[in-house]
Amino acid sequence: MKIVQCPTCSMRYVDPVPAEFALGGYYNTEGAKYYLSADKLASDYAPVRFERELCLFRQHCRQGAVLDVGCSSGAFLFQLNKRCAGEYQICGTDVSGPPLDYAQSQGVPVVRGNFLEHDFRKRFDAITFWAVLEHLLEPKRFLEKTASLLKEGGLCFVLVPNMSSLAVRLLGRRYRYIYAQHLNYFTGRSMRRLVQSRFSVIENRTTHFNPIVIWQDWRGCGGEVSNRERGELLRKTTGYKENPLLAPVRFGYRMTEKILSAFGLADNLVFVLKRI
Repeated sequence: MKIVQCPTCSMRYVDPVPAEFALGGYYNTEGAKYYLSADKLASDYAPVRFERELCLFRQHCRQGAVLDVGCSSGAFLFQLNKRCAGEYQICGTDVSGPPLDYAQSQGVPVVRGNFLEHDFRKRFDAITFWAVLEHLLEPKRFLEKTASLLKEGGLCFVLVPNMSSLAVRLLGRRYRYIYAQHLNYFTGRSMRRLVQSRFSVIENRTTHFNPIVIWQDWRGCGGEVSNRERGELLRKTTGYKENPLLAPVRFGYRMTEKILSAFGLADNLVFVLKRI
């Protein structure tokens, strides 16, 4: 896998892109199996899974029509609707058919197919991309269409891996999130340049920190991490978050994450964007 950097905008991306990821076929085969695995579903639908995202979203958008792009099995929208019943009109979209079937079984309305080609025939108060833009062949086109679908003053929420994080600085290419499914690699600077023609930045922070990943990837010396192993780690970390006996450990973890975030070193970048 070859990662190159644009000399003009500093964007880093994979070139060439394997066809299975460029055309999205992977997400109807091996990707779908992972998203529907028992460990992945249990983690995604656990109440603790989207705590940060839900808190951020609620701070900026209290009601209205919400579209989640790359919604997978629909867990974020499920949690939003469960916690704030009647306050949002939710809809999810994805190219991966089987996970959308599961989302529908959980009461999440979905739109199938290519986001860029679909005529939604409505506008939204908020559109979300939770860990999605890094998977897309043409992230700028997705953001341009997003701007066209938002109401005046509408918001776009973006979460992507942070290429300036402590984990990347320590591990480099050994970091498990530098891998074939991720076609784009963002810093705060490159993300701002990507969005500046269509959006103003309302809020930008770094968030999340997983010391277990750093330890495992350090020991693994850059070896490939299978989807099964990723699912198992999700199950374990979800259990740690839900275990009341680990409350003191979680407090220390939150303090560490807060410090890393203050220096822009946490694992993920989060942007809240307003259509201009």
